[in-house]
Amino acid sequence: MNGLIGKKIGMTSIFDSNGKNIACTVIEAQPNIVTQVKTNETDGYDALQLGYGEAKAKNTSSAMIGHFKCANTTPKRKVAEFRNATLDKKLGDEIVLTDIFSEGDKVSAIGTSKGKGYQGVVKRHNFSGVGQATLGQHNRLRAPGSIGASATPSRVVKGMRMSGRMGNERVKTKNLKIVKLLPEKNLILIQGSVPGHKGSFVIIEK
Repeated sequence: MNGLIGKKIGMTSIFDSNGKNIACTVIEAQPNIVTQVKTNETDGYDALQLGYGEAKAKNTSSAMIGHFKCANTTPKRKVAEFRNATLDKKLGDEIVLTDIFSEGDKVSAIGTSKGKGYQGVVKRHNFSGVGQATLGQHNRLRAPGSIGASATPSRVVKGMRMSGRMGNERVKTKNLKIVKLLPEKNLILIQGSVPGHKGSFVIIEK
């Protein structure tokens, strides 16, 4: 699967040929560097490892500095693998967005969703609360309600939807459409929303 590593810039909107306003996510996809070529003979599977963004040498481990030197490139902030990539690239080659994507393509976006901290069941699982604000109901509007039986099974079953940490998870959104490419600015405009906050790394797969 071919793809690139990019950075989420934010959201905007453009008008199509019919005058319809389309909400888009702007992804900055600077040229990715091939930092490793994995093959079935040496690694057990075929993949291209790509690096994105510049990192300071003092913030990079010695092992990774040596790894990037093998590709004759500087340390990178983000590294990701793309299995079974069909691109004919060698170690140290650059991959630009026009090598893979074109307007109208359907892609998948992988990112880390925004962290929302510890949340209750109303926000986390769309519960409606217990009852209404009527006589005798003063603190149950956002409560989860019953969480288990009494004698049988005498425990809370696994997988019960309860309060807890929300967000900050790896999320993959499929079948997103590329509505516009700006190769001179290394920008991809994808219809709809893409997981992650502004400035976060996003993997775009085709």
